[in-house]
Amino acid sequence: MIVLGIETSCDETGLALYDSRPWEQGKPAHLGVLGQALHSQIEMHQDYGGVVPELASRDHIRRVIPLLKRVLKEANCPIEAVDAIAYTQGPGLAGALLVGSAFANALASSLKKPIIGVHHLEGHLLSPLLANEGKRGPEFPFIALLVSGGHTQLMLVNGVGQYQLLGETVDDAAGEAFDKTAKLLGLDYPGGAALSKLAEGGQRGRFELPRPMLHSGDLDFSFSGLKTAVLNQVKKAEASNTLNENFRRDIAFAFVESLVEVITHKAMNALDKTGCHDLVLAGGVGANRQLRAALTNMAHQKGGAVHYPPLELCTDNGVMIAFAGTLRLLQKEFNPSNLQGGFDIKPRWELSS
Repeated sequence: MIVLGIETSCDETGLALYDSRPWEQGKPAHLGVLGQALHSQIEMHQDYGGVVPELASRDHIRRVIPLLKRVLKEANCPIEAVDAIAYTQGPGLAGALLVGSAFANALASSLKKPIIGVHHLEGHLLSPLLANEGKRGPEFPFIALLVSGGHTQLMLVNGVGQYQLLGETVDDAAGEAFDKTAKLLGLDYPGGAALSKLAEGGQRGRFELPRPMLHSGDLDFSFSGLKTAVLNQVKKAEASNTLNENFRRDIAFAFVESLVEVITHKAMNALDKTGCHDLVLAGGVGANRQLRAALTNMAHQKGGAVHYPPLELCTDNGVMIAFAGTLRLLQKEFNPSNLQGGFDIKPRWELSS
């Protein structure tokens, strides 16, 4: 079975083809990726300091057909050979989701192929199974840590479609906190990656920032107060004329250190509370080197393991949607009436079952 995946939830247009045979034969999942193409709108939105929904939607319309042609050419696969189409049904920007939904439904109707809507976060949490480790990856059940610009969640994953929410952010997501803090320090949008790089040159001890909800006893997160603490330090530096490059590096180091400590502590608590040994890290912030190092070190001390998606699959992409759609279809839980499609989208959509 060859599945076409279409991702248009925000500011990346991603398409990919996935062949189910390696997965069904017990081989590493990444072997099923036949072709992929991705276009990021970051440069277009930089002048506005964030994603402009209307511009994002229009750009998806321009990109989706050329990207499909590129994927088919890379995979040397005619469109008629596609057996099913998976698309991001939600959550995300309504206009952006409608582009992917309309395109997927038009293709499915013209090709008379089944179609399936995929939860965007399900794509992310299953993407570490695609890591090129020469093996199948983590076995169910495992803990999924989803950290991105819009979400910070801990999920117990008992199987495909079997998700239990253990904790989530009560205010800003981790990626959002990264970008807002980067903006306070004068870094261009999106500033998360630049902030992490800046932090690598900083020194420990100059600033003591809070660790919000570190000892709350639950698995929820809060990062708004951490961002506010940085803002207060920036205002003090501006007043004393000490807002220089050394200040930026040191405050960036303190911010990253605080955020990473909180996330790592909560993730390890989730492993302890559930008895799981495998932790899966997914989402855009999953590419952060400091977070990866801290989680790997802590899990090793506890006798567990952390699994990451390939770096190119940390951001939104079509591969994760094609793969998640494939696993859903292989469950054979959908009857033909459920696969006829429709233009329904879910801009707000809880993942937990």
